[in-house]
Amino acid sequence: MAWHQTIITLDPKPRGFHLVTGDVLSQLTVLSDYRIGLLHLFIQHTSASLAVNENADPDVRGDLERHFNVMVPENAPHYEHTMEGPDDMPAHIKSVLIGPSLTLPIRDGRPVLGTWQGIYLCEHRDHGGARRIVATLQGE
Repeated sequence: MAWHQTIITLDPKPRGFHLVTGDVLSQLTVLSDYRIGLLHLFIQHTSASLAVNENADPDVRGDLERHFNVMVPENAPHYEHTMEGPDDMPAHIKSVLIGPSLTLPIRDGRPVLGTWQGIYLCEHRDHGGARRIVATLQGE
């Protein structure tokens, strides 16, 4: 059983849901050494999250962004944490709802995703900056 851990850095993205499968895999070249195993991805931020969803139709990403903005609006009168701007508290709530991590099965050096699945960076801030993901591999 072999373990490997590295930090993946994603370039800053605007608020929204971004397909980042290629960005993640391009920085995880050691993945090709694993015949079978698990890839755990953990984002080190409280205002962004990770998800697996539709990788083909960009309308899905837009619909998700619009839905979450309705579900968790800016400037809600009950928010107390407002010093970092109107997008900050909603970003924290969205991050809790979606989650900070993914665990993906690995087979023959690739994540075992479905035909229409990809890894999303869910950026919940207007200007979130670069994002760091801890990638931990376990397998053989």
